[in-house]
Amino acid sequence: MRLGGPVFAHFDDPNEWAAALRKIGYRAACCPVKADAGKEVVSAYSLAAAQADIVIAEVGAWSNPLSPDENESRKAVIFCQRQLALADEIGAVCCVNIAGSLSTVWDGPHPGNLTDETFERIVIEVREIIDAVKPVRAYYTLEPMPFLYPDSPDSYLDLIRAVDRERFAAHLDPVNMISSPQRFYKNAAFVRECFEKLGPWIKSVHAKDIVLGERLTTHLDEVRPGKGFMDYHTLLRAMNQLNPDTPLMLEHLQLEEEYIQSAEYIRSAAAQIGVMV
Repeated sequence: MRLGGPVFAHFDDPNEWAAALRKIGYRAACCPVKADAGKEVVSAYSLAAAQADIVIAEVGAWSNPLSPDENESRKAVIFCQRQLALADEIGAVCCVNIAGSLSTVWDGPHPGNLTDETFERIVIEVREIIDAVKPVRAYYTLEPMPFLYPDSPDSYLDLIRAVDRERFAAHLDPVNMISSPQRFYKNAAFVRECFEKLGPWIKSVHAKDIVLGERLTTHLDEVRPGKGFMDYHTLLRAMNQLNPDTPLMLEHLQLEEEYIQSAEYIRSAAAQIGVMV
């Protein structure tokens, strides 16, 4: 596996970007350019990554294809197509988005999110995104969420089978699917289940942690790796069975120091079980 995360240092060109990543010790990175960067710029960053042995893990396509606003939904699908095309051009492992939400909040809960009708709509839109781009290197993936599809390894498998496209794969975020005390306390078993069922399709993984609060009824909060209850030994062992270039990406932290601390924790946990990140 390859540990990665965002770059806080300023950079003006691909070589400075690669040097900043090497200084942090990352072997994977988020996409450093936007879709309108131009072919020469995209090619230069792709080459710099290859020369520095850095895997560009993912291109974010954060938007809401399921928006109740038809115009916003259409704009989101087009944006996902552009971002998937960028991922394929720059040589990223995957393009990642959430499936979307019927809520006016792009990633919010809604009573219609987890219905058969919404499942079918997701299938149609994912096919439309992939079929328009026809990627040959990158995969289109959906980040799991607690109140959106896919919300479990089984629902992710159902989506993979229903979409039926070679370039649709899995982006794993175990913390986002820990939505109950049962999954929280038994997260090691849940992580193993995720990898057992989705292993052949997992292209990238998000590294986070989670805590269970004491207030009723149930309050689960995301925290940085090492500050919660996630069994990182189990997660790292499972990842070590995948393609050795599979990215493990830190996210959702505010300060550079938090990323440094999180990376140190993960490297320490990996060293304890004899795996490389």
